[in-house]
Amino acid sequence: MADTGKQKPQKRYPPFLKNSSGERSLRFPTVSRSFVPSVFTVMNMVCGYISIVMSGEGSFVAACWFIILAAFFDTIDGFVARVTNGTSDFGVELDSLSDLVSFGAAPAYLVYKFGLEGLPGISGICVSSLLMVGSGLRLARFNISMIGYEKDSFSGLPTPAQALTIAGFVLWMGSATLFPVASMQIVLAVLSTALALLMVSKVNYDTLPKPTIDSFRRQPVQMSLYIVAIFCVILFHSKAFFLAMLLYILLGIARSITLFWRRQWQT
Repeated sequence: MADTGKQKPQKRYPPFLKNSSGERSLRFPTVSRSFVPSVFTVMNMVCGYISIVMSGEGSFVAACWFIILAAFFDTIDGFVARVTNGTSDFGVELDSLSDLVSFGAAPAYLVYKFGLEGLPGISGICVSSLLMVGSGLRLARFNISMIGYEKDSFSGLPTPAQALTIAGFVLWMGSATLFPVASMQIVLAVLSTALALLMVSKVNYDTLPKPTIDSFRRQPVQMSLYIVAIFCVILFHSKAFFLAMLLYILLGIARSITLFWRRQWQT
């Protein structure tokens, strides 16, 4: 009789998916709109994992190309999400986790196995881990500051750009021996540290503009540079690929410095 006044604890289940109006859906749809872009996001993650495996086996060229393929899937999933109107909180979180694997862990392990493994003690592990830590901090900051899914610019170097820069550098160095082993380790350490700092910095980087007539009218110089970079990559392959990414990084730094001095003169 003493227990009659007590309420029986109810079993708690995982929350139901919610629709756009915020109401609890009565049943799970067979295939949701976010399913198709999520498939490409998962392929991004899988490519990142394969890149890690290839780096462990010493197949550095294959590891680089799987990072590039992951960046391709990362671009496609956003495009498909906008076309199908399949953007969702689940897709955003899955995309960030995939990016951390493909553009954080994969390039970090790649530079470690490619050149930093020979550094004394655990210094190679510490330096290479900066890429993964910087990617994690960059993605976390992006998620909490993201108001919408459309952005014209990024604060800090985007993680795919960092990973593509590493992949381009390794592809170039793999095809041409420009540095001795000791110098290569120093160059990789400096490059990894610089890219990690740029990811967590406030340097402003533009998103890749859509190839439309309006984009050419509003940003003729920028669009022309992108077209020249694409042709150079087609003609010169790995060398131009790294130089194109380096140009993108330097343009962001130059733009941020110019904006800073303009604000200083205005005040």
